[in-house]
Amino acid sequence: MATKIRLQRRGRKGYPFYHIIIADSRAPRDGKFIEKVGSYNPNTEPATVTINFDRALYWLQVGAQPTDTTRNILSEQGVLLKKHLLGGVAKGAFTEADAEKKFEAWKAEKEKGTQAAINKNETKLKAEAKARLDAEKAANKAKADAVAQKKAEENAAQAEAEAVVEEVAEEAPAVETPEAEAPAEEKSAE
Repeated sequence: MATKIRLQRRGRKGYPFYHIIIADSRAPRDGKFIEKVGSYNPNTEPATVTINFDRALYWLQVGAQPTDTTRNILSEQGVLLKKHLLGGVAKGAFTEADAEKKFEAWKAEKEKGTQAAINKNETKLKAEAKARLDAEKAANKAKADAVAQKKAEENAAQAEAEAVVEEVAEEAPAVETPEAEAPAEEKSAE
C-alpha cells in the first residue's frame, strides 16, 4: 500500500482550513485516512501550522510521499531537515549529537525569522492605526473649525440684525402713528 502525506480540506467556502493527513494514495482527497498528523490554516498572517513532529517524521521514514504543498509545509517545519540529518547519522557521516545541534541551530534561526515577520506585521498595523487616528483627528479639527466659523457668522448676522432693530426702535418713538391718536379722539367724543 502506497501512502501519501497530504492535505484534507475543511472550513467553509472562501475560508479554507486543512488537516495534514496520512492516507492511501488511492483514497479521495476528503475521504478515508490513516492518521491525522497536523493542521494548516492559510488564513492567518503568517500561516498557522500545527504538526505532530514525531509522527510526521515516522511516516516519512517508512516511505510516505508528501504532496508538493505538504512537502513545503514539512520543510518549513523542519521535518524534512530532521529526516535528512538522521539519514546522515545512519550513514555514519556525523554523530546524533551533531545532528541534534545542527537541527537546534536551524530551529533557532527559523524562530528568529518568524518572530521578525510577526513584529514587522505588528508595527505595520500600529502605524496604520496611528495614521487613521491622525486622519480622524484632522477631520474632527476641520469640522470643529467649520462649525466655529459658521457660529461666528451666525453671531455676526444676529448682532447685525439686532443693530438694525435698535435703529428702527430709536426712530419709531419720534414718529407718532395716527392709530395712537384715534382712540383718544373717540373717547372725548362720547
